[in-house]
Amino acid sequence: MTATRYLVVLTDVRPLTNGERDERREPERRRQVVGASSREAAERIAGAFAALGMVRAGRQRVKVLAVGRRLTNAN
Repeated sequence: MTATRYLVVLTDVRPLTNGERDERREPERRRQVVGASSREAAERIAGAFAALGMVRAGRQRVKVLAVGRRLTNAN
């Protein structure tokens, strides 16, 4: 059985450069990164981050990322 791991990332929102955002070339600065073993846990953490004033004001954003799979024993 496989389980997907998740990262919840709190980043600073940066201004647009050339009218676009390209996370691969210019990623936003990370403020906090938290790992979660289930999607539900990741969503709860993201909800807590979303309640922060800086996120609500649009200066920071919350991202939930699936980062790979790991094998778990079904026993």
